[in-house]
Amino acid sequence: MSCVVDWVTGVTRLDNIMYVVCAWSSSVGLYNTDTYSPLDVVINVNGMNLPYDIVVCRDDRQLYVAEKDECIWRVSVDHHSYVKWLPTKSTTHRFDVWSLSLTSRRLLVTSRKPPSLHLYSTTDRQLLRVAQLPGYMKELYHGVETTRGTFVVGHRGVSQTEQQSAVSELLGYVKVLCHSLIQGRTGPPGCLAKARWAGAAVGRFDKNDNFKNL
Repeated sequence: MSCVVDWVTGVTRLDNIMYVVCAWSSSVGLYNTDTYSPLDVVINVNGMNLPYDIVVCRDDRQLYVAEKDECIWRVSVDHHSYVKWLPTKSTTHRFDVWSLSLTSRRLLVTSRKPPSLHLYSTTDRQLLRVAQLPGYMKELYHGVETTRGTFVVGHRGVSQTEQQSAVSELLGYVKVLCHSLIQGRTGPPGCLAKARWAGAAVGRFDKNDNFKNL
């Protein structure tokens, strides 16, 4: 068993190799997924200072590393080459990178300032979609794109209070499909609800406001 004595900010896996980034490090660590032992090689990304998350695309065999408040790096798992793939401080499209997720060749970037989601194509860096979220969502934790073209986000702030956290499924652009509270629920009939406590039920409310398990 191996352990990383550092502030680990992101982990991803491709084949039998695990890729790890740590705060205040310009390196990507490589580990064997069977033994969890470090490999003899690391990937040094000169210019990277504060990596905050990492994902891998199996289609192009590239790592995408979010550097907080700065950019997204693309790193080849085969050649260990790298490039500053997407700056996030341009004058026309400015946001802070918080976390990443990847569905096929579509990279979803979660921003905390402003709270928003930014969807990019990994083939050509094209910005496919921006979701500006409702004003009561004060803080985003993480977002993923579903195969239906919707987004699921973890966030703080619901319509009743800023202090509660929830998991919400959003339509592809900005409309809120539903959201759930720590206790109870709000949202239109048919919305997906998930309580926060352990063992909570997951289901849908029908048009008569009755909860049915999925």
